[in-house]
Amino acid sequence: MSFQNIYFKRATATSRACYVCYKPTATCLATTNAVDFIYACDAHLSDPGFATEIVDPNAPKEAVVSKEEIARVKAEWEAKEEARKKKDNKGKAPSGDKATSHHRHRPSVPGSLPSTPAASSSGTTPTHKRYSLHRDFYAMRQAEHRRRRQAKQMQELAPRLPGAPRGSPIG
Repeated sequence: MSFQNIYFKRATATSRACYVCYKPTATCLATTNAVDFIYACDAHLSDPGFATEIVDPNAPKEAVVSKEEIARVKAEWEAKEEARKKKDNKGKAPSGDKATSHHRHRPSVPGSLPSTPAASSSGTTPTHKRYSLHRDFYAMRQAEHRRRRQAKQMQELAPRLPGAPRGSPIG
């Protein structure tokens, strides 16, 4: 009952010690069915002596947003802002400053764009990076799992074995 040498990079809520250098890290490598997991810092994930990233050639490339797309989205956003400001100006009471003080707008941050339906409809869900451990680290993980499994079997088998004789020998 061994596991494959394919680990997925996951982020965890709590930090634990890195398997190699014992520095706190929130990055965990786990097998598909979580039979084995190992905490490793990002420095060791980039080290080919510890693990190598498995690159899927059929995986879709990350979409690079062109400057035309950015300009189009920015123009749409500015048009929506202008429409909203005109709508607010029509609904504003001309009676005084009190009405305007309640309807102050946040200053818009330049460069921040709201999410667009085109960007969210791309349909690709983010996948976790896949890694393969170096053969020595993988062998150590398998040996540790084998040792745990054997210890568990011994704990289950020990009550069924006969006990040693007690008392003084007859002689």
